[in-house]
Amino acid sequence: MRSSLLIISVAAALALAGCGGSSGTSGHPSSSTVTTNSATAPNTTSTATTTTSSTSSTPATTTTAASVPAICRASELSASFLGGQAATGHGLLGFALRNQSANTCTTYGYPGVQFLSQSGQPLRTNSTRTTTDFFGTLPKPLLTVAPGAIVSFRLGVTHGAASTAGCTTAYALQVIPPNDTATLRVPIPNGAYECQTATVSPMQQGTSAYP
Repeated sequence: MRSSLLIISVAAALALAGCGGSSGTSGHPSSSTVTTNSATAPNTTSTATTTTSSTSSTPATTTTAASVPAICRASELSASFLGGQAATGHGLLGFALRNQSANTCTTYGYPGVQFLSQSGQPLRTNSTRTTTDFFGTLPKPLLTVAPGAIVSFRLGVTHGAASTAGCTTAYALQVIPPNDTATLRVPIPNGAYECQTATVSPMQQGTSAYP
């Protein structure tokens, strides 16, 4: 009888021990652990969106070089005599430069001048660059000269009545276009009486330098 009770007691104790072990070894994570891991995860969607917005907002820039016509050179020009006038001891001589090239060019300012004798020798020439001469006032513009177009300038000279020193007759004019060093030669039909000094006007559009 005692043996039976002992066996029943041992069996009951083992049953209670089994139930306690099952409760203590549960493998499910707590809800607080899951919440913590979720909060510390990086927000990759927000980063990607910010980067895309920055890239698309950068404007595209394009630099375009302006096309500026070159300076009119003597090699691209031909020179001609427009005519002469005289009044009270003063003479007016007009000259033109034509763009004989296929390209547009620009000119600005005053030409260089040198009177030449009938044999082509240089004559003494004291030139004064001015916008105002005996015959009036001319502007000093920047000129764009298309192919075939003309620009002009004028010289004011003194005649023998105003000066008797060193006066002679010039049969040609050597011209250096503005901002150049090469020369052009212009015949002066029948010659022009001059007394070493001359005023030089700035270049003008067309033949407007010679009225």
